[in-house]
Amino acid sequence: MSSQNIYILGIESSCDDTAASIIYNGRILSNVIASQKIHEEYGGVVPELASRAHQQNIVPVVHQALEKASITKDELHAIAFTKGPGLMGSLLVGTSFAKSLAYGLNIPLIDVNHMQGHILAHYIDEDGYKKPPFPFLAMTISGGHTQIVKVDHYFDMTVIGETIDDAVGEAFDKSGKILGLGYPAGPEIDKRAALGNPKAFKFTKPKVDGLNFSFSGFKTAVLYFIQREVKANPNFIEENLNDICASIQYTIIGILMDKLKLATKQTGINHIAIGGGVSANSGIRKALKDGEQKFGWTTYIPKFEFTTDNAAMIAIVGYLKFLDGDFAEQNVVASARLKI
Repeated sequence: MSSQNIYILGIESSCDDTAASIIYNGRILSNVIASQKIHEEYGGVVPELASRAHQQNIVPVVHQALEKASITKDELHAIAFTKGPGLMGSLLVGTSFAKSLAYGLNIPLIDVNHMQGHILAHYIDEDGYKKPPFPFLAMTISGGHTQIVKVDHYFDMTVIGETIDDAVGEAFDKSGKILGLGYPAGPEIDKRAALGNPKAFKFTKPKVDGLNFSFSGFKTAVLYFIQREVKANPNFIEENLNDICASIQYTIIGILMDKLKLATKQTGINHIAIGGGVSANSGIRKALKDGEQKFGWTTYIPKFEFTTDNAAMIAIVGYLKFLDGDFAEQNVVASARLKI
């Protein structure tokens, strides 16, 4: 991408993970994440606790990222940080730290859209992973977002479908909560789904026009179904847990795939990339791979460590923006509802 030797520090603090990464000419040298376990007790992220933990974690995480990359802060060419979307208190910690460090080192500051980070993580130079050609369709699926994005170039993106209520990650977590599983429930549902019958129980798919999604009705359907069955048999959940998880996952994947099929039909684009925490789900990965055989898609699935919130994806966007000379001013502010 460039003949220069460029080191970028990426900082991610949009939710409950404090992360820092060093990228060198498109290759990741370090990718450090400090996760916050405290939220498990509350069954969801508590914003006030998240921002406090970011304040404690950010200096050691950045220090560790530099150490692992075997460079000093004086070798950095720019600092990229998540401007939004995310939790305001969490974003402020990363934004303030990035601005102060860039100012102190007298190097450029680069603001990054978290959602673009999930999509452009595919451009990290990683052996064995191919990069999608333009144009392609990106499906970003996480605890807070569900979107289909038409990507014509690195920073030429159009959201063509998104959730009108809850995100897909929320559908997994809320369903898990109903079943008495811990937080986050997505990985546990995925694990149990592999052991169950996906067609044991039928849940209706919400009818939403076009390429938009809705998951609130699905969550309600799961709740009413479990309440009804438990009333008839108090041991229903433990006797059928794997089958329930398999049926929930099968329905959610069906909703996602139906919209993707429609998107490829409408746009004529058959290159499909996924990103976001929920893209770590093995059922979704398999459904996408099956789509290559069934529909002639070419699919792009990122390395696991680049799916959940991480700073490597922020660093790669920072690197691409650095090459464009697209820098932020010191008066840049975080934005909780930043759009692509």
